[in-house]
Amino acid sequence: MTAEPLVSVIVPNYNYGYVLGRCLASVQAQTYSNIEIICVDDCSTDDSVQVAESMGVRVLRTPRNGGVCVARNLGVAHARGEVLFFLDSDVVLAPDAVASAVEILASDPGVGAVTGNYEPVPLTRDSLVKEYRTLYRHYWYKVAEGPIKGFLPVAIIAIPAKVWAEVGPWNPDLPQSEGTDVGERLTARYQVLLTSAVRGLHDDDATLRVALRKVFTRTRVHVPFFLQRRYAPGVVGSPESAASLAAALTAVALPVPLVTGAAWTAALPALLFAAWVAIDRRMYRFVFADRGVPFGVFFVAVHFLVNLTIAAGAATGILQWLASRSFRRLYAKAPA
Repeated sequence: MTAEPLVSVIVPNYNYGYVLGRCLASVQAQTYSNIEIICVDDCSTDDSVQVAESMGVRVLRTPRNGGVCVARNLGVAHARGEVLFFLDSDVVLAPDAVASAVEILASDPGVGAVTGNYEPVPLTRDSLVKEYRTLYRHYWYKVAEGPIKGFLPVAIIAIPAKVWAEVGPWNPDLPQSEGTDVGERLTARYQVLLTSAVRGLHDDDATLRVALRKVFTRTRVHVPFFLQRRYAPGVVGSPESAASLAAALTAVALPVPLVTGAAWTAALPALLFAAWVAIDRRMYRFVFADRGVPFGVFFVAVHFLVNLTIAAGAATGILQWLASRSFRRLYAKAPA
């Protein structure tokens, strides 16, 4: 890697015109100067292309809406940089994010990728669900900082082009799990670092319905990696799985006292709920200390629903794996 390598910042976009300008402006304002920006628009129906072009940013267009992997791959095909910096269009980078990523990659040739963290507050503070989602991810990414395996956060990630030539491309047939697919290949050959030194503000999902739908889908499509013993879903691994199981058991136990009529069973749901809280007690202490009691109560309630959704997604994924040959074939394509 040269002293100040060219960094190709690749921004895939679909209908994020309302925030794309802030994303691109944050790249233009980086303290690191040797940057080319490649915005890849995936057939947006809003004003995304006009927003990017008005800022003097190069815009590539996919021939049809094919998803974020198709957009990223097209960006790579036109990139000239020694470092590829993939940035989601709903993220606004900290001014030193690119410089920090380049410094980390240059310090150790064994590091094949640097992936960043979110700030603890969302880019647009107009939804409590956004506040929950952003703080949750910030906390667990912070806990997981350092070398990581398997799951790869891909909203803010820098990879040397020569490394990407070995481990790419993004697989468009694996939506919502492309990070794990790439993460397997990366971590088999290189160290991957998760660090808050590379960070940005994220505009997360604003409604609970959208957030839960994504959680369900992402859990379901990660089940094959787990069943093939290649990856335990989630950055947090078994604690997240244990919490989801405890949440599911709590929900199942709620009608037990009514069905059995036995007095002792009335304590069962409370005990299971207490076990669920205990699994993530450090996170809840952090949330209550950082945001206070009212938001803390909201956070706990939403997280219980998220854990139930994870349990439902895992169960659905297992059934789909057992019943569908095409589902098994699809994930067998990813190298173990």
